[in-house]
Amino acid sequence: MAENHPKLPCTAAFLLTLFSLISSLAALEPNTFSRHLSPSSLGLKKQEKLSHLHFYFHDIVAGENPTAVRVAKAKTTTETSPFGAVAVIDDPLTVSPDIGSKMVGRAQGIYALTSKTEASLLMAYNFAFMEGKYNGSSLGVMGRNPVFSGVREMPVIGGSGVFRFARGYAEARTHVFDLKTGNAVVEYNVYVFHY
Repeated sequence: MAENHPKLPCTAAFLLTLFSLISSLAALEPNTFSRHLSPSSLGLKKQEKLSHLHFYFHDIVAGENPTAVRVAKAKTTTETSPFGAVAVIDDPLTVSPDIGSKMVGRAQGIYALTSKTEASLLMAYNFAFMEGKYNGSSLGVMGRNPVFSGVREMPVIGGSGVFRFARGYAEARTHVFDLKTGNAVVEYNVYVFHY
């Protein structure tokens, strides 16, 4: 006659739980896709700063040395309906509206004409700074720019260098727009939180 072992089911459950736990721990590798970090491990113990940057953006589409170049357009894109046109930019950023004034950086990226009914751009670009404590740092901006509005606001979505983990917004105001050439000078006020 077979003996009855009342402790066997408990032992089996314990061993099964232990085996499951060991298997789960063994599956953890040091090269995992993501992990939780302490903000202080990235130097984020410091108090956040709010900085105001003021400069002028020179968008030159005509002339001998353009800084904005059309790289694509839709079959339906025309001079009177520019919807679908895409330009790449490398625009100088200066301290005053005069293009000969001190350059503090460049706006590098793309913009696309995204409205059929108004002059509105989707702008995706970086302000790459080359002056003072911001030299080598950048801010990323991406947003809607209805160019004939008095003030346009676009979000700052991040940054690099001293602007790591940046967030804020950029206000754009057209200073000068040449209807014949399409060249523009735009005043920017950028408000950004950073560490």
